[in-house]
This record gives sequence, structure tokens and C-alpha cells, in this order.
Amino acid sequence: MSLDLHLPAHGRGRALAPALRALLRQRPASWDLPELPQVGGPLLAEGAVADSQRHCARLLGAERCWFGVNGASGLLQAALLALAPPGSRVLLPRNLHRSLLHACVLGQLQPLLFDLPFDPATGLWQPPSALHLARVIAAARNGGPVAAVALVSPSYQGTAADLKALTAVVHGAGLPLLVDGAHGQGQGIAAGADLEVLSLQKSAGGLAQSAALLAQGPRFDAAALERALLWLQTSSPSALLLASCEGAIAALCSTRGARQRARAVAVSARLRQRCQALGLPLISTDDPLRLVLHTGALGINGLEADDWLLARGVIGELPEPATLTFCLGLRPPQGLVWRLPRRLIQLRTALAGPPLAPQERPPLPLVGSLALPIGQAWRGPSRLIPLSAAAGAIAAEPLCPYPPGIPLLVPGERIDGERAAWLQRQSRLWPGQIADTVRVVVD
Repeated sequence: MSLDLHLPAHGRGRALAPALRALLRQRPASWDLPELPQVGGPLLAEGAVADSQRHCARLLGAERCWFGVNGASGLLQAALLALAPPGSRVLLPRNLHRSLLHACVLGQLQPLLFDLPFDPATGLWQPPSALHLARVIAAARNGGPVAAVALVSPSYQGTAADLKALTAVVHGAGLPLLVDGAHGQGQGIAAGADLEVLSLQKSAGGLAQSAALLAQGPRFDAAALERALLWLQTSSPSALLLASCEGAIAALCSTRGARQRARAVAVSARLRQRCQALGLPLISTDDPLRLVLHTGALGINGLEADDWLLARGVIGELPEPATLTFCLGLRPPQGLVWRLPRRLIQLRTALAGPPLAPQERPPLPLVGSLALPIGQAWRGPSRLIPLSAAAGAIAAEPLCPYPPGIPLLVPGERIDGERAAWLQRQSRLWPGQIADTVRVVVD
């Protein structure tokens, strides 16, 4: 029997929201309904969906809530388009999801990509401090006005920022804050952020593609948000996914849901204790349901570790050159506390060697702007060239190894010599994930 330690967090149905589980027991497709008057939809003022959105906003401490059936990606795009008119400059972190780049193309926005603290032991981005973000905003404003700031918290690996302090910095600069909280449970709204997007399959018991956009305060325009949602969400939303949104949030905020999560956290604590007792190196995270193995400390590339474990029935979520992240879910697999450490000990015996060298920090400025508008670079004529010949060229598409969507290179960025050499070295750390060619804009 495999160990499924990946998303969705419902663990192949073990922790589905109770209301959703009951719905799926009904006659097949009896729930597949259009926007009937009594049902309504995410952008309609009346009906069951509107009532549910209002209820879920109250549960999560927000003023407004919109359900999404195009995943967190579609809601992130709508949120950014609502905050920034065409031609605006927007501050986006280097660990952004590529969907925000799509929004920049659609909305003719100018992304300003800001650097983040970096941990060379693991190769992972770290959340910015308030002082770091203040420096970023000041540097960005040297080039002109900024319309909005986006942050990611928690990260894919479960590292959380001090969102209360960061929100104070952004609001102190007179700007709205959008939090990509896809891996969170509403911490952004609780910290005072203006907009936050949740993925209800990542930290709650929802189906893939179910998501929620939360909003509060005077810095967002509800009409602009609904207009952007109209552009980017389907006119025939899946009733099943809308029910998933409602059920997942209700379960997340219920006493039963809290007990379920507490049981999962207790399993996680025992698992961590056992791994540490066996000398298995773990990375500290803020999400107790993310277990991050520091494969670099074992002398193993995380992608190699993932391949080895996959062949033996252990399915992780996120392999990277120095780490491997497991998502334990809201109802961890039976026997996890004993089964996973046993496999990790076997992995260490089979593949371990001297610790890997520290990961190399990307050569990036504090705030980087594009040499060519992102839409022009991404949609215009392009060609493939060897990475070894990329110095001086302008990127024509994102370069995104796993995890899905976080780019090492953004369309419109000029690739200087130092960056080109760094990308070549990265390609050796991401076997099968980074090609030895790159697509660039035709001069």
C-alpha cells in the first residue's frame, strides 16, 4: 500500500469535508446543476451561493468572500487586476505563482520583482522582514508610483511570514496588500491584509480547483473585483466545486474540523519525534502538516530522493535540489509514524553521502524591472538558444521547474552573464526539469 503524502489535503478522500462527502453519495450527477434562481452563483446577489459566501466571509473574519472554481490561480489573477489599472506597476515577490504573471499580461501591468531572503543550506526563499519590505517599497518608488503589493504566505514548504508586521508596512506606504494564502487558512485576512486567496484543496477538505477570495477594508473596490471575476471565471460554474468551497470552509471553521486537524497535528508531532530520534534531518516549518526532509544534509538531491521513494510507494509532494516536502494532510495515512521513517532510513542507507554544498543564491537585484513589457515578450516572436549563449538575450517564457508555477526566469527579463551562468548550474541540479536551452525574444 502506497504512502500518499501529497495534495489535495483530503488524502484521496479520507478527510473530505463531511457535507461534500454526503453530496457525493447521492445519485451520480444529481448535483450537477446550472445557476438556477434558488442556487445562484458567485457573482449573483441572491440564491444559495450568495448566502453561503456571506456566511463563509463571517466564518473567516472577512467582509466579503467569493468562491472560485478555477483554483487559486484564477482568483489571484482577478484580485491583481482589480487592484491595478492598466499600465500600473505592481510589486511581486520572487516566489510568486506564475498566475500573477498571467494577470500582468492580461491587465498590461508592469511587474516589479523583489528579491527575498535566501537560505543557502536548503535553497529555499525565506519570508521578508518588515525592514526588508520597507526597503523594497522605497526602492520601487524611486522608479515611479506602485499600485499594489503581493506576498506569499505560507510558502509551499509551510514557512509563514509575520503578516501583521508586513501589512503594517504596506498600509503605512498607502498601498493595498494581496496575500497568496493558497497554502494557508486565512492568516492574511486575520493580519489585516486587504485581499487573500485560499486554495481549499491545500489546507482544507475541498476538491482540487475549489478556492476562495477574501476581502476587507477600504482599499479594495468590490465592483472592480466582481468585474475581474466576471472576466476570468466561467459563466457556468460547477455546482460540485461551489459545494466544495462551502463545505471545506464550513468544516475548516467547525469544532469537528478543529478536532480533525488536532489529531493530524498530533500524528505529525509523533512523526517528527521519531524522525529526529533516528537522526533524519528535518527543516523547521510553521505548518505542522508539512514535513520537509533536508536531503542536502544527507548528501542526496531531493529529486533523486523523490524518484527512489516513488519506486517504493512513497509519494511526496515537492522535490527540490536540497529538500523533499511531504504533505501529511488532514487525515494522515495509517501507520505513517512508522512507515515513513523506515523508508527514509532505507533511503539514507542506499543513497547518502557527504552533505551537499550550499545552494547558490540567485544573482538578483533587490527590485528588478523588465527590459521588455511582459506581454510583448511572451506573445511575440521567439526562438530557442542554448543556455550557454543566453547572456544578453531577453527571456520569452517563464522557466519553472517543480514546484509548479514558481519561475526562475520571467518573460521580459534580460539575462545578464551572471544570471545565464547561474541558470546553467541550476540545470544540473534539476535533472529533467530545466532544459539546456531557453526561449528568448527575437531581436
